[in-house]
Amino acid sequence: MELKAAVTFFKYLAYGVSMEIRDPVHGSIELSKEETRVIDNEFFQRLRSIKQLGFSEFSFPGATHNRYIHSIGVCHLSGIAFDSIFKSYKFSSQAKKKSFRDCLRLGALLHDVGHGPLSHAAEKVMPLVSELEIDVYNNKERAIKSDERATHEDYSIKIIMDSSLSEELKLGFPHLDPVYVACLIDRTLPCPDDFFVDQGVDFRNILSQVVSSEMDVDRMDYLGRDSYFCGTNYGKVELTWLLQNITYYNVNDELFLALNRRALYTFDDFLLSRHHMHLMVYFHHKSIVYEEMLLNYLESPDCNFKFPADINEYLAYTDYSLFVNLNQVKNTWAQRIAKKDPYRMLFEHHSTHDNDRCEKMRDELQQNNVDAILSNSTARLSKYHSASEVEKSMKIYVVDQYDPNAKPYAIEESTEIFQKYEEIRRIERLYVSPQDVEKAKKVLSLNV
Repeated sequence: MELKAAVTFFKYLAYGVSMEIRDPVHGSIELSKEETRVIDNEFFQRLRSIKQLGFSEFSFPGATHNRYIHSIGVCHLSGIAFDSIFKSYKFSSQAKKKSFRDCLRLGALLHDVGHGPLSHAAEKVMPLVSELEIDVYNNKERAIKSDERATHEDYSIKIIMDSSLSEELKLGFPHLDPVYVACLIDRTLPCPDDFFVDQGVDFRNILSQVVSSEMDVDRMDYLGRDSYFCGTNYGKVELTWLLQNITYYNVNDELFLALNRRALYTFDDFLLSRHHMHLMVYFHHKSIVYEEMLLNYLESPDCNFKFPADINEYLAYTDYSLFVNLNQVKNTWAQRIAKKDPYRMLFEHHSTHDNDRCEKMRDELQQNNVDAILSNSTARLSKYHSASEVEKSMKIYVVDQYDPNAKPYAIEESTEIFQKYEEIRRIERLYVSPQDVEKAKKVLSLNV
């Protein structure tokens, strides 16, 4: 083990090249030599084989971009956000400032490193959290249930804490324990020391909010990136103006993300853009039916696609490996996906309240021997409406740089958009096989 560690160290010393990436969305992105080593690690390289939008390419043929470039874009924006927020803040030292900035960029870079292939539906066949044996979860604030299934975030934490990528982090960033990076991705992880405290002020909240919140750099990247590759205008926002106006607000020596009042309308547009991207792009009927068919396969008794708990075996689980499995098995749902022969949309209903109209229609079809898929896609402008207590405590504030006497307010209290779009938008759809479309129309024509 000592020899292996020594070889790795000397390889690291010889690897002294930074990287410049030409990104179609953000232009030139610069990465340090230490960040380049992290990116070149096999766990991060796996993201080249995980599409950002899964099945959306069947609706938008240009949407073949991957989570590799998305994660690099998020890292890039996090550095810009940090510099904007703390442009006039006086840290105790440049070393402390650098450690916070490095930690934030790594948290942004690795926020999706454990993502599964194609769709979140694939998380249905992930192992139990306990099987991943994530040591830092032993002291987690939120108790892990014995039957709790792992998510891609659990895999991300495992990779950051216990893999070859962990070693790259320790070598390249000796001033940062990987657990600090994990703490920005999972807020329920306890920080083992006072790393996030500088001069009595706690920075963990605000750094976590930059990675994940109502105004995080993850959304800032994927909205513009997905819009660009899908060929739509829904996700386009004044990103530069938004980034120039983010700042901090101190509440009892804890820093929280804040926005200058003059950019409040840009934030409104940011929220609406995400909302519309869900309704018009992420919930496109073709993408949804493929996700529903994948879910049906994964829940079938004959499904033999399961994610391993062994993190090194997980490296091989990509979009490609899942498609290989879909091609090889005889399951009807898998074959429909593999052969690009989806169920067809028969009916679509948009609403803002619960109703059983589509359920009754599905039941009527089944009574007439017509198999149907019923999908229910829901979108809400903000997660504040249904947030956990931890999420609700992570407030974003609005401040007025031109009026020092103006009292800062939580952002959801400073704009009417949260109230105007409080309701849940529902898109219910009925799908049937291509062979049953005409029969289904005849059946439902008696009751519609």
